[in-house]
Amino acid sequence: MIKRIIYSLLPIVGGVLVGLIISGYMNYGDMVKPPLSPPSYIFPIVWTILYILMGISYFIATKDKENDKDLNQIYILQLLVNFFWPIIFFVLGMYFTAFLWIILLIILVIVMIKELLKNNKISGYLQIPYFIWLLFATYLNIGIFLLN
Repeated sequence: MIKRIIYSLLPIVGGVLVGLIISGYMNYGDMVKPPLSPPSYIFPIVWTILYILMGISYFIATKDKENDKDLNQIYILQLLVNFFWPIIFFVLGMYFTAFLWIILLIILVIVMIKELLKNNKISGYLQIPYFIWLLFATYLNIGIFLLN
């Protein structure tokens, strides 16, 4: 049970940590952005909601199978890839590398959703907003790469 709680809180803890790391490097306002780009204040709101959904999803999925090795591995791996994307994008300013990285993240999230659906349909469905947001973030990422 303790492991489930810790793993469920990892997205929020990771989000706060990466927010602290990149806060001094945020140059979103200075970038030429593609159409449909939201204002910068939208991102922390959306990511907080998505991180909460990730944690709830994991918690629900592991209710009866806390030691599901495949699910645990893909969950942690996609969190790590998620954690490093803003560092690659904002801190390092490597927009094309960040684009390739987010494609990797999307693939991992698809695999994670499939694993979650095996355990609990609701837990898999809770990841759909994350997947959709990643598609939108990919559009923004490639747009910023091409325009800057």
